Amino acid sequence: MDSIDLKILALLQQDATLSIAAIGEKVGLSQTPCWKRIQRLEADGVIDRRVAVLDPVKLGLGLTVFVSIETADHSKEWLDRFAATVAAMPEVLEFYRMAGDVDYMLRVVVADMQAYDAFYKKLIATLPLKNVTSRFAMEKVKSTTALPLPAPPTNTRHMPALALAGE
Repeated sequence: MDSIDLKILALLQQDATLSIAAIGEKVGLSQTPCWKRIQRLEADGVIDRRVAVLDPVKLGLGLTVFVSIETADHSKEWLDRFAATVAAMPEVLEFYRMAGDVDYMLRVVVADMQAYDAFYKKLIATLPLKNVTSRFAMEKVKSTTALPLPAPPTNTRHMPALALAGE
């Protein structure tokens, strides 16, 4: 990946609805080479998918819960069953296997405490769990889907400056 690819990625992370012409103009390319780069980034799996980011509160999903799970069973069979069960729960937006004192961490988004209670009951009924701890978010201070991109290579020719923030 070169500095132009990184600029394209930064632009797409901010606004995936930008036209190829607009992206090309901002990175100093015409439409066809810009489009070919984006297609290559998609084919290489660097661009996983393009989605719309929705506001959960405006959809009535105002409660975010971070759920820490400890289990006594660490077998592959248990993990496979647990992972399949949890991955199928639409309330779970993120699901991680952790290192340290917690085995799994979930980010769950639901409407309210009653909806979380229903989710919790469904979760603990799936498989035996040693401990489930719920932490309720009081305020979202920062939320982004944009990954921190590496600095562009320094041995490339001069490219037009690109303002990334607030464009």
